[in-house]
Amino acid sequence: MADNTGFLTKLRASINKGDSFLTRDLGTLFAGDKLRDDAIEELEGRLLMADAGIEATGWLIERLQAEVNAGRIKNEKQLRAALKKYLVELLAPVSKPLTIPAFIKPYILFVAGVNGVGKTTTIGKLALRLKKEGKSVLLAAGDTFRAAAVQQLTTWSERAGVPILSQGEGADSASVIFDAVQSAKARGIDVVIADTAGRLHTQAHLMEELRKIKRVVQKHDPYAPHEVLMVVDATTGGNALTQALQFHEAIGLTGIAITKLDGTAKGGILLAIARRLALPVRFVGLGEGVEDLEPFDAEAYAEALIGT
Repeated sequence: MADNTGFLTKLRASINKGDSFLTRDLGTLFAGDKLRDDAIEELEGRLLMADAGIEATGWLIERLQAEVNAGRIKNEKQLRAALKKYLVELLAPVSKPLTIPAFIKPYILFVAGVNGVGKTTTIGKLALRLKKEGKSVLLAAGDTFRAAAVQQLTTWSERAGVPILSQGEGADSASVIFDAVQSAKARGIDVVIADTAGRLHTQAHLMEELRKIKRVVQKHDPYAPHEVLMVVDATTGGNALTQALQFHEAIGLTGIAITKLDGTAKGGILLAIARRLALPVRFVGLGEGVEDLEPFDAEAYAEALIGT
């Protein structure tokens, strides 16, 4: 496994302020040296309150109950060990970093999501990360609906030191992104990161526009976009899962980035998304700084939650 020390340190500072939603006062679940009769029920309640969702909660509780029934959980240390084991088992399948093969050039990455989730910020941080990895990046300002959107993305392009292609407010998003891909091809650029207008998953006409952008870009490359990354806000809880399901149905997501994990004690939404969608969680946002977008690591996340 790659070194995850930095990720683990940031995670602990963000989601485990003293104690996480899951491990808070685990000692109270025991009466003397015996697990209380309602201990597993208490854990179930904590998971649901933390937005872990019914499916992920049920999956975890079923396994923990089996451990209790088999007599393998008799103290707090054993409970923590079992929790960590099953969290890793649940999250490991979605702990898949974004890899950009050299033979795809330009690699076309769409970024989608509803308004206010931190989409533009995520694009800027991702551009900086890729540049540091030695890749050339071009940003495409496909969010032409909000007056401030292009300016915000331009500011991030300057911070990351990467070029941006944009047109005026109200321009056709598909045209902007098509031109960006054309420009990237001509300039030998490795990666195009295309912003798309923030939209509610219930806005059918805007969801249709996303499909149109996808069709137009496929004129350059029938396999494009090579990544459709959805940004979701951890603080919105169960709404994040609903949004991801709708976007996935509309345009076929290939990855998730979860932002504002530092702003909520309810880190359980990661569990809900992992269990229900089984889509790769590419990145988590742990703060406002340019370095605070980290590849997701299941082992480190479980360790930060459990505190062992």
